Amino acid sequence: MTDAPSLADLERLAAHAFAGLPEAVRAGCEGLAIRVEEQADAETLAMMEMADPEDLTGLYEGIPITEKSVSDPAPYQDVVWLYRRAIVAEWRERGNVTLEELVTHVLVHEIAHHLGWSDEDIAAVDRWWE
Repeated sequence: MTDAPSLADLERLAAHAFAGLPEAVRAGCEGLAIRVEEQADAETLAMMEMADPEDLTGLYEGIPITEKSVSDPAPYQDVVWLYRRAIVAEWRERGNVTLEELVTHVLVHEIAHHLGWSDEDIAAVDRWWE
């Protein structure tokens, strides 16, 4: 893919990546929404203390399943957000990974937060930046 991929392109890649995850991981994602947006909104960037929307490729918004209780009210659905503009910018800047690999990486990273993993836990098994 050499042209700028569309939101629909990234949605397809994310769906394909999710379908390729082990059944146990997919089962842990029951009720989790995966959304692809153009970029993070100003409120999200402020919450993350980020100024440049191209610095945020993805975000998990919710309560990790390791912290949930069946007696807790469910105020909103847990969501993994993938941000098209930032993902495409990183993909082009790197030049050494496919768009599918990068979308998969971002998706898995955010799903790991849903499953209760910290950034340190993720880094122990996914040394993506190396």
